[in-house]
Amino acid sequence: MKKYLGVELGSTRIKGVVIDESFAPVESGDFEWESTYDHGIWTYDLADAREGLCQVLSQLKDREGLSAAGISGMMHGYLAFDKDWNLLVPFRTWQNTITADAAEQLTELFQFNVPQRWSIAHLYQAILNGEAHVSQIAHITTLSSYVHYMLTGENVVGVGEASGMFPIDSATGNWNEEMLKKFEQLTRDQPWNIRDVLPRVLLAGQDAGRLTAEGSAWIKGLLPVGLPFAPPEGDAGTGMVATNAVAPRTGNVSAGTSIFAMVVLEKPLSKVYTEIDVVTTPSGKDVAMVHCNNCTSDINAWIGLLRETLGLFGCDVSAGEVFTKLYQKSLEGEADCGGVLVYNYMAGEGITHLDAGRPLVVRKPDSHFSLANFMRSSVYAEIATMRLGMDILAEEQVKIDSMTGHGGIFKTPGVAQRYLAAACNASITCMETAGEGGPYGIALLAAFMDEHELPLEEFLRQRVFVHAKITTAQPDPAEVEGFARYLAAYDKGLDVERTAVEKI
Repeated sequence: MKKYLGVELGSTRIKGVVIDESFAPVESGDFEWESTYDHGIWTYDLADAREGLCQVLSQLKDREGLSAAGISGMMHGYLAFDKDWNLLVPFRTWQNTITADAAEQLTELFQFNVPQRWSIAHLYQAILNGEAHVSQIAHITTLSSYVHYMLTGENVVGVGEASGMFPIDSATGNWNEEMLKKFEQLTRDQPWNIRDVLPRVLLAGQDAGRLTAEGSAWIKGLLPVGLPFAPPEGDAGTGMVATNAVAPRTGNVSAGTSIFAMVVLEKPLSKVYTEIDVVTTPSGKDVAMVHCNNCTSDINAWIGLLRETLGLFGCDVSAGEVFTKLYQKSLEGEADCGGVLVYNYMAGEGITHLDAGRPLVVRKPDSHFSLANFMRSSVYAEIATMRLGMDILAEEQVKIDSMTGHGGIFKTPGVAQRYLAAACNASITCMETAGEGGPYGIALLAAFMDEHELPLEEFLRQRVFVHAKITTAQPDPAEVEGFARYLAAYDKGLDVERTAVEKI
């Protein structure tokens, strides 16, 4: 029996999932980690990435019988290395909003939106800052591609992940040639050429190398030498695969530490929007991405506070139990949250044009401040900023036949899925594997290497998800209206958030 391994280095967990030849998960392992805010930079220690990967693999029983594997990771960000692959500066993650000047200048130069978290924005900002490490750069890459290189010795990147580094030409499935030339001219004084600095782009299904003896030693011999690897991908692309949302007019919402909606386009957008990223599926199709830096971090902090309160009364309740009970409690709240507004901005947000965040709870003296309304507002807040970006796609008349949700906030059945349906005024589907997310998606991409005689979207539709167990939430008209009232107040209250960033 064939088995395939997918490992994702996510923002709160490193997780591995093994699937069998029927594409069902059969075992998993995980390792918790978190970013640190060091000298104004959100970062992770790469030594923790290696240790976490080893911990995950050690939890899996049948590592010798694998047919193929793949690595996924947090999309975007900046890892810069010298010619010997020594890290030049700490990993700068997608959470950082420190590249506003570079992003603005590159967007103008390319006439194509370059978000702050993209690798090329970080690189050019380092040039603008006059940072000493720039002259030593030989490679820039992302977290998944770095781990893949350490395992296989192949400096490659999947096209979906690549599209979060530098703009992609979907017609060729490679870096956009016209924009490469513009960037070459812009950086002509540098001792390197951008073409040499970027990794090689691969499409889903292509051979991305095999585990080397050095790579096996790097992970303490926990996987066998010669194991084939799929092209490394970002969590956005693997989330699309995990939700069967890689064909035109399909979309998904991925919700964890960040939240983003991905919609596969039938045609290009009519103009450049700084709120909308244009990336690709792992097979190279154009995707409109509405990305928000903030989702669960603020509610996680509240859960921690409430668990600490329970501890004062001798109650030892797991975080999972508290989440479930409070998410369910939110269903008793009013459809517009009774005038209670929560801003979950731990970091800045490109869609609302904020370079930093201040978590806030705002209410009037006569607001209905109950636990149910507070919790409902906290979950609404996880969705609200993304909905503001989705409004742009609605104005562009982007057609969406199906939307699928996956990630942590959907683990409590019938709560976030229902609120998202109200926010989008559309039916929202969740699959039985919704909690698996990206690790499951990259495992499927590993399996696709054996079966890529079909296009990726047909492989998923005909082979993987043909008998998928799903639940679908339809929008309730009263909740659609309630969320609209909440969002109108939320939008107006963003001035309070801006003032808090400025004054506190």
